[in-house]
Amino acid sequence: MLQQTNIGKLNKMLVMIMAVASGVTVANLYYIQPLLAKIASSFQVTQVSVGFAAMLTQAGYALGMLFLLPLADIREKRRLIITLLLCSACSLMLMFFSFNITLLALASFAVGFTSVVPQLIVPLAAQLADPKERGRIIGTVMSGLLIGILISRTFSGFVGEYWGWKMVYLMAALLMLALAALLSKALPYCPPISQIKYTELSKSMVHLTKTLPVLREASLNGAMMFAAFSAFWTSLVFLLEGPPYHLGTNAAGLFGLVGVVGALAAPVAGRIADKRSPRFTIGISMMIVILAYIIFWAFGYQLWGLVIGVILLDLGVQSCQISNQARVHALSDEARNRINTVFMVSYFVGGALGSLLGSYSYAHFQWAGVCIFGLLTQLMAISIHISYKKKSKPNFSQAN
Repeated sequence: MLQQTNIGKLNKMLVMIMAVASGVTVANLYYIQPLLAKIASSFQVTQVSVGFAAMLTQAGYALGMLFLLPLADIREKRRLIITLLLCSACSLMLMFFSFNITLLALASFAVGFTSVVPQLIVPLAAQLADPKERGRIIGTVMSGLLIGILISRTFSGFVGEYWGWKMVYLMAALLMLALAALLSKALPYCPPISQIKYTELSKSMVHLTKTLPVLREASLNGAMMFAAFSAFWTSLVFLLEGPPYHLGTNAAGLFGLVGVVGALAAPVAGRIADKRSPRFTIGISMMIVILAYIIFWAFGYQLWGLVIGVILLDLGVQSCQISNQARVHALSDEARNRINTVFMVSYFVGGALGSLLGSYSYAHFQWAGVCIFGLLTQLMAISIHISYKKKSKPNFSQAN
């Protein structure tokens, strides 16, 4: 195991740069969603075919997290981040030059696989932060990430409507190149913190999961929280298309801007986690999401009910994720990126299940079914939260 080198401290400018970089990069995953109809028309394929390409973006992201994130423990982080940004730019340009659905599907997978940079930046921010401010720093960076998710659909819908869907990917590729240049100057040199071989990384992640109850707890309740989040955003467009709204997909994208309010408020959760405890904040976050879904169920057919519910949902989910990450990043300096891999892959799997089961719930039980599903996820999250007792930090001499 390597000794951790002093690689510099965070300042406000670097924190903001990391937050912006996280938001701009994660947006790559979501540009395609409002563009599916235009892409299908462009290639004269069915929406099912182009929907498969969109799914490959998410699959690529999951595999990218699984195989690339652990490298940050054994490679210099700045170089790894810059390399992935350049690869992401190439993948986005492949989207731009795609001339059939097969090439686009391949490019979509590559975009997802190379867009894991935010999940490298968040552990790096935690590593650089003062432990007393770690929750606040993670909250700020995660707010940038969530804002990127929320406004990416609005951005791609607007650009795609007026300049065509390919222009979205050309602009995104240029943004990746600009980010690579910026971060090459802004990020400090970040040496590897472990000498473990890559072939041992997967084994060590399994061992970490078995030996760290806090990691298991955070992964499980994080998955349930993101399932509730994804279920809502997947089914919202169906709700808005029907009575009494009769609105299109552009309206669903605009609701992402409403969610920014909750994202901007989320760093407060980081400060509370620093002063009280992350576990306390997680419990409050679950209550907020439950309240959001009660409002969705009771007042979802009124615009003001949706607006208030969206703000509460994004605030609750974001606050829970910030608090969970504050907990897991405090477990080990040497295994931080492998721990983050376990947490984020679980989080992503929960989101994928939420998207699938949210759509199923709406198809069979309409809006009430979605709300019931969202509430059930929170009952499971609370059960997990209660069943795990707070445990002391274990010895990592055998975990790395």
